[in-house]
Amino acid sequence: MTTEPTNETVAESDLADQQSVGGAGGDVYPQAKLGLPMMDPQLVNIQPGGGIVMSIELAWGKVRRSLLRLLRPGYVKAMAAKRQGERGSLPFEPVDPRDLKFYANQITYHWDRQDDAFQWRGRLGFVRVGLAELLLIGGLFLALAAGAGYFWWPLSLPFLVLFVLVAWFFRNPNRVIPEQPGTVVSPADGKLVQIERIEDPELGPCVQFGIFLSIFNVHANRASLPGEVVKVAYRPGKFLNALRPESAQENENLDVYIACPELDQRVYRIRQITGQFARRIVSWMRPGVDLERGEMYGMIKLGSRTELVVPDDPALQIVAKIGDKVDAGSTVFARYENVAP
Repeated sequence: MTTEPTNETVAESDLADQQSVGGAGGDVYPQAKLGLPMMDPQLVNIQPGGGIVMSIELAWGKVRRSLLRLLRPGYVKAMAAKRQGERGSLPFEPVDPRDLKFYANQITYHWDRQDDAFQWRGRLGFVRVGLAELLLIGGLFLALAAGAGYFWWPLSLPFLVLFVLVAWFFRNPNRVIPEQPGTVVSPADGKLVQIERIEDPELGPCVQFGIFLSIFNVHANRASLPGEVVKVAYRPGKFLNALRPESAQENENLDVYIACPELDQRVYRIRQITGQFARRIVSWMRPGVDLERGEMYGMIKLGSRTELVVPDDPALQIVAKIGDKVDAGSTVFARYENVAP
């Protein structure tokens, strides 16, 4: 389970065959014509669009590593002894699990959970990959509120409201995940704006659900069905308004393909799509990772669109309706009635 990028990676033996669609043994999953490579070579970190905050975090990480090596060599040596795996494509030598935040989708070093003293950051009630934005952007609004309030306290109110909105955006509420096999849950919070039967060029006959996320929604993405990630693909693009249907094809997006054992290993896809203001897709997935229903695997920062494409089937009963307000991981979209409990 990988509810957020932990620094405990999947065992390398589980990823040895990640370049084949079928995982171990190389058997092609039914109805999937996914092609190669299974891991998009453009995805060298979990936030392919980069960004100012990410650059600040990476720069601070470089400074922090230098300070730790200078001032705490014993700590650095102890963490190096606990480190497992190989460096792989990691662009620097890490000191501790914090250094792997942006590289959780790569095969590289990892530390066991008990050796990660920073796990508490994932239990703060906010999405861990958004903590830097919360501190920097939210901190800026608090500073402006304090400065404005020094002259006249009502002037601080707009900045306080903006701080609350930033904190609200990055929150990570607990969700009750349905356990009934065959249950399809929403991959995102927001408003359901599309339910359409389509002929997907890769997956065949499917049902597509489209969710619009406003700035007031939680922006964490969750798996709609359990299964193994078999492909991750990224495409740079435009930043059209996410309410426009063409945004799904023209905007920057990232696809995660998951083979579901409850559907006889048929593959479904979740697409994260940027919007007019949301320009940062985050996903720590790579082929070989197993996801549970409702498990968090990424987020989109500051408003966007998410699409879910599942195999069409006579046994698929759609229960959601266009216009519904939906919650990731808990709102039921549909059920495959032929899946045994």
